[in-house]
Amino acid sequence: MSTDKVIISCALTGAVTTKKHCPAIPYTPVEIAEEAKRAYEAGAAIVHIHARNDDGSPTWSKDTFAKIMEETKARCPVMINWSTGGMGPMQDRVAHLAQRPHVAALNMGSMYYAKWNHDKKQFAFNFVFNNSFDDIVAFARAMREHNVKPEMECFDTGHTNSHRVLADLGLIEAPYHFSFIMGVLGGIPASARHLAFQAEQVPQGSRWKVIGISREQWSLAMAALSLGGDVRVGLEDNFYLPDGTMAKSNGELVAAAVELVKLSGRSVATVDETKRLLWPSGGHN
Repeated sequence: MSTDKVIISCALTGAVTTKKHCPAIPYTPVEIAEEAKRAYEAGAAIVHIHARNDDGSPTWSKDTFAKIMEETKARCPVMINWSTGGMGPMQDRVAHLAQRPHVAALNMGSMYYAKWNHDKKQFAFNFVFNNSFDDIVAFARAMREHNVKPEMECFDTGHTNSHRVLADLGLIEAPYHFSFIMGVLGGIPASARHLAFQAEQVPQGSRWKVIGISREQWSLAMAALSLGGDVRVGLEDNFYLPDGTMAKSNGELVAAAVELVKLSGRSVATVDETKRLLWPSGGHN
């Protein structure tokens, strides 16, 4: 694995936050595509996308995903990563894979997913994020069917080693592609020490990146760069630039990540370089 090149991913919108939280959050296919272009022009090779209705509510509509892909491809050649996680029937959460994005997110285990409000001494939310092995295997089969690279999202240490089931079934191909989501209450804490432990769990030659939640994003990105990993930024995870000001676009967050990459002594991977890193023998969508 080349540790010199850094793949920057950008999560454009998520499914929960609204323009009330951050005015730059995109809803419509055109808004999402414009944000994809800004992220690409700033240095992102991959954009991670949830679909929304025009009022900002989440949707699994195949037509909406198709429109997002059409609008994005019309603006830039960035690689597309569809979400499959969250609520809703499985058939709805895999139907859009038929559009053959380059990558799709695959949640790798169950957990308690919560946010604690320290000031009010109560949970802002608290639920079981259920991802059974039956579901994980079914999602991986759907991705395999459509030649989509699974981005294995790991919220805790046990999730990282769950990839061995998929490898034994022939549902994933090396180099494997991991994402470590850190800072969610109920999952692994957001620290450089915990990130280093996660990185040690992946097979040699795999690509991995960190997804830091909220303002933990920047310190974790710096840690990932020093450990040879990739990074994800974007309004889904964090609204704020390193200086604490609210970002006006995903492009601003990507630009800040690019500066960190330069300071680390590494270089940002282009779209073509990213394809070669994730599919050394070709065969991508």
